[in-house]
Formats: sequence, structure tokens, C-alpha cells
Amino acid sequence: MGPKRQRITDQGSSFYGGSPGSSFMYNASPYSYIGQPPPFPVVRLRGLPFDCSEVDVAEFFHGLDIVDVLFVHKNGRFTGEAFCVLGYPLQVDFALQRNRQNMGRRYVEVFRSKRQEYYKAIANEVSDARGGSPRRTAPKAKSNDEGKESAEHTGVLRLRGLPFSASKEDIMDFFKDFELSEDSVHMTVNSEGKPTGEAFVEFTNAEDSKAAMSKDRMTLGSRYIELFPSSVEELDEAISRGR
Repeated sequence: MGPKRQRITDQGSSFYGGSPGSSFMYNASPYSYIGQPPPFPVVRLRGLPFDCSEVDVAEFFHGLDIVDVLFVHKNGRFTGEAFCVLGYPLQVDFALQRNRQNMGRRYVEVFRSKRQEYYKAIANEVSDARGGSPRRTAPKAKSNDEGKESAEHTGVLRLRGLPFSASKEDIMDFFKDFELSEDSVHMTVNSEGKPTGEAFVEFTNAEDSKAAMSKDRMTLGSRYIELFPSSVEELDEAISRGR
């Protein structure tokens, strides 16, 4: 587990960020936990569709502040479970109201969870990756890789699978072997201004972007990051969608 994730999840009350989503009418502070720290705001989901994405989870909890979504794998296969870290402890109660609501054709169970369970899941994901277990995209990996290898490089890469809490600094550190500035990293957001889990990076030239593909499916924190050759046109289109 990288130091940046540790910093994000261990900041105490300052971790809970800005104001909550406007769809929920409550005052997130001050806390009513006298003499003790507020509980860590995490829930566990079970019964997710196997093609579920971070954006699907964010839509499922529409109106809540999503800090991170961690999908759980076993032997390289997605189990249909995930952990979702929220912006405030009080948002856990609202998340639990989504218990047994549908995502697509499947109903999803939502449970209270604990910081220790979330951390253990992170450790298991990182251990699984280091052990060389198949990625969650393993069934499609061959065809995807063939497409990536044959794609023309223009100096732009698209990243998918980022933690919602990822920053430009995190991405620059992920590509620390290349010369990047904050202006060359573009985080995409949805119509509500919330992260989509994707980003675009402009490299100095096409040779650098092709070399950077060696980072495909490597981890940022506990997450597998997928890389795709892209273009300035696709970058502009993605940014305009978030405006």
C-alpha cells in the first residue's frame, strides 16, 4: 500500500473533505461523537454485476461523496463484492438505505463495514497483484493487448480505474520516469463535477507515451490502472463532457 493512500485514509476528521452532496439534507458537522473519533465511513457491497465499474457504484450512491471504491478479487477473479469509502460518517446511514436496490438486473446488498476490513482488503489486493495472479480483465486481456500494440501513438494516454481520490500528483508519481507537469495531466469529471476514475496524460512525444505503456495494469495504491493510446481529440471530447 503506497504512502499516498495511507495519508488519505489516516487524516482523521480532515479526511472527510468538503460539503456533502446536495441531494441529502443534513449537517455533516459538528460530530456528535463526544470524546472519541468519528467512525471510518466505509460500507461493503455484495452482489455487484461482474462488469461493474467505479462509475456504476458512484451512480448507485448518487448524491453521496465517494472517496474510493475497492473491488474485491479472489485468484484474479472479481467476487462481486466491493468496499466504498464515503465522505462523512453520517453518509453511511444514507448508503445503507440503498440495500437491496437494483444495479442493472441485480439487487445489491449494502452492509456496514470497518476500517480494518477495508485495510485488509487493500492488503489482499496488493498481495494478489504481487503474486502474479490473473488480472480482473484477464479474459479480455489478449484482445485488448493486441489492440493496444497496434494502435498509433500520438503522445496521449487514457487511464482507467483510478481511485476517485487520486490527484494529479499521484498520476505524475505513477509516471515518475517521464517528464510531466500538472498541466499535462487531465482528470475527467462527470456532469456533476465528480471524478469518473479516468484521466488523460499528454507526454512530450509519441515515443514517451509508447514507453509509458509498460505501466499498463500496474497498481496505483491498491488499484490496477489500465492504459490506452489516445488522442488530443478524445481528450478534448472527454473534458467537454464534464463541463
